[in-house]
Amino acid sequence: MAAITFDTLKFANKLKSAGVPDKQAEAEAEALSEALEVNLKELVTKEYLSREIRDIEQRIDTRFERIDGELKLMRWMLGMVLAGIISLVLKAFF
Repeated sequence: MAAITFDTLKFANKLKSAGVPDKQAEAEAEALSEALEVNLKELVTKEYLSREIRDIEQRIDTRFERIDGELKLMRWMLGMVLAGIISLVLKAFF
């Protein structure tokens, strides 16, 4: 995950220049920094999402290949059964 930096000194100085007392500005900057750190830990990057999507697509492709193979086998088996039935029917009438 990407590291997001928050400049607490710059933020505190902006608060101080706006008239916020020094201790309060520093406390607010520290509190905001902690809140952002906790909340941003759960964010993901585009690269992470792309990798996860690729993994899911590969699993889907694998499953479709397996299903396709099973369908081909079932068609072959159905063809053999039909050939056997047709053979029996033809022997019965001829």
